[in-house]
Amino acid sequence: MEYIELGDTGVEIPRIGLGTWAYRGGIEPLRKGIALGANLIDTAEAYGTEGAVGKAVRDIRDEVFLATKVSPSHFKHDDVLKAADGSLKELGTDHIDLYQLHWPSPAIPIGETMGAMDRLVEEGKVRYIGVSNFSVTQLQEAQDATANRIVANQVSYSLVDRDIESDLLPYCQATDVTIIAYSPLASGITKLRASLADGRLEGVAESTGWTEAQVALNWSISRENVMAIPKSDSIERTEEN
Repeated sequence: MEYIELGDTGVEIPRIGLGTWAYRGGIEPLRKGIALGANLIDTAEAYGTEGAVGKAVRDIRDEVFLATKVSPSHFKHDDVLKAADGSLKELGTDHIDLYQLHWPSPAIPIGETMGAMDRLVEEGKVRYIGVSNFSVTQLQEAQDATANRIVANQVSYSLVDRDIESDLLPYCQATDVTIIAYSPLASGITKLRASLADGRLEGVAESTGWTEAQVALNWSISRENVMAIPKSDSIERTEEN
């Protein structure tokens, strides 16, 4: 496993982590991923998978970097604090390594939300603050509203979803904000293959001896300051990833 620095924190995270959106695989695929070095697990209160993640890391918490997200409906100050406590309970831990704002909210001032995030850091319930699906402008506004560094922005990034390359990726690379790529295999290798109808994916896989999924994942993490969090419900696919 290759590792990169999370933002400018000095903390090393794997280039390939474990996503859990729509995850139904139970404990073992997550355990296998951790054993293979994919020791960052990403979840969210909206996913309904924090409990499964908590069970998977119950006796190996110190070996795992846990990332979860608070939903925009909980962006008011006190709601952020309550949501964090709920996630801590579900995860069975006393701290969240990376707590992320799941989506931008036009309804609640970012200063109110970031004030609550800062308090969670002060209380030791959160180590690092991140965001998800934020544009450059939204990221800048969030950073200006916090006393802490925003160290990551989790966004969709794959061979067929490259929108971040125009401005967000260069900005994050220049400011030491790690890109956490979700859906790095788009909606699955079959749909990814169909979207690349010229046969390039199959051709590279055949010439390298890698699987198509491995080619696509390798492409997504070939950019500086990018790691990816594919989701897999099986041990076999987790090993492949």
